[in-house]
Amino acid sequence: MADMSGPASLTACQEETPARHDPTRPSGFAGLLARWHESRLLRPRIISLGHLLSGSMGGAILMLVTLGIAARALGPRDFGTFAIVLTVARTCERLLRFESWQPLIRFVTAEEGTASPERLASLYAYGAMLDFVSALGAALLSIAAALVLGPLIGLAAEHRYLVAIYAPAIAGNLRGMSSAALRLAGHFRTLAYVQMAAFLLRFALAGLLYLLGRGLPEFVLAWTVSQLFDAALFNALGLRTLRQGGIPAPWQADLGNLRNRFPGFLRFAVSTNLSSGLRTLTHEMDTLLVSAFVGPSAVGIYYLSRRVAKVVQTAGDLLQTVIYPDLARLWSQASRKAVRRLVIVLQLTLGAIGLLALALCWLLGKPALDLLFGQDFAGSFPMLLAQLLAIMLLIHSSPARSALLAMNHPTFVLSCSVLATIGFFASAAILLPLYGAIGANFAHVVFGLIMALLLDMALHIRLHRSRTATLPTAPIEDSAQ
Repeated sequence: MADMSGPASLTACQEETPARHDPTRPSGFAGLLARWHESRLLRPRIISLGHLLSGSMGGAILMLVTLGIAARALGPRDFGTFAIVLTVARTCERLLRFESWQPLIRFVTAEEGTASPERLASLYAYGAMLDFVSALGAALLSIAAALVLGPLIGLAAEHRYLVAIYAPAIAGNLRGMSSAALRLAGHFRTLAYVQMAAFLLRFALAGLLYLLGRGLPEFVLAWTVSQLFDAALFNALGLRTLRQGGIPAPWQADLGNLRNRFPGFLRFAVSTNLSSGLRTLTHEMDTLLVSAFVGPSAVGIYYLSRRVAKVVQTAGDLLQTVIYPDLARLWSQASRKAVRRLVIVLQLTLGAIGLLALALCWLLGKPALDLLFGQDFAGSFPMLLAQLLAIMLLIHSSPARSALLAMNHPTFVLSCSVLATIGFFASAAILLPLYGAIGANFAHVVFGLIMALLLDMALHIRLHRSRTATLPTAPIEDSAQ
């Protein structure tokens, strides 16, 4: 796959505009096909998204089969405890961990072509330091949360040590720096298929444990080992990408006075981390809410509905992987029309993916769930339908969110997340007592609707206002105050 990160591709992206009427050009479907092959902006990005989706779909299938093995091996009650253990750790991770790839991409693209390799190495090292400190803090917080909050979330005293077994996976999950390097280099095939190795390892370990008749502690350990392996492989590939780009290793970089040398970086990182942390309150802590309101017995069924629906949500996450570097570059080059066109086309693409997933689930979901997880988890089908509707709204808003971050408006994205989170918890407090575990799925629909409306309106208003031919690229400050 061609690297789309070079200056030539950026010029192509900026200069691509709708062709004027040409009588010699074919019309109808043939004309659309010709324009597709000539596209220098949309076609390469859609192809990259296809590579990511193909790799992720294979990983998603392995993930679901592995969960099916764990569900059948542990049974509903122990599988519910397993879900609580993973959720406690992942919630703490998402709340504290910096997604440093977002500020790294924003700042690296602003300095491409002008900064020295040594300065870029310092910038990557800045992100790596944030990753390390936040990951270690998240691991320690997860252990403390299990000890303190265990009685409130249905985690029995004899199971709280399991969080400590999984905590090393959180401490070692350092991805921001490597993720930024791979995305900026256009290595989307690598991003797509590297995770397959960890999925295969987890599948093999789960199958072995099932055959040996092992229980809950061994399954938690298997998840820990596979995630550590995934993070190690991911970082090895990221460091190799930096070397290939002529950028020194981060541990060789000058670490002095980073805040003054890169003003605004920490602020951007904190803002995006708070935004993703608020999303975590709804996308991880919801499992703990179900346990608190309904009881641990319902957690396993609800957890499965969320994990199956996450397969579709992956499309939105991967979309951000593909287009965020390009949106940042396009915006820095004042290509307002290209930004608008890219966002709209990708929203339509994701909408089609969401509708297809919902239709397939309606037709085939129940027998597939029975086959994969067994009759004990049949109650997850209506939850899955409701969750897919929420996911459709979320993936629709993903391109607008990426565009607003590329336009340097992380504070506004954070504000939208705050409002949507308030809507989620208000809805969950009302709907969980009334409808049981599926009330949390309905609350996700409220969250997704608020995010989609706010982000879409904000993006198009800001694009309409930005009529100047040249946009400022040097200041790294959030203008949405």
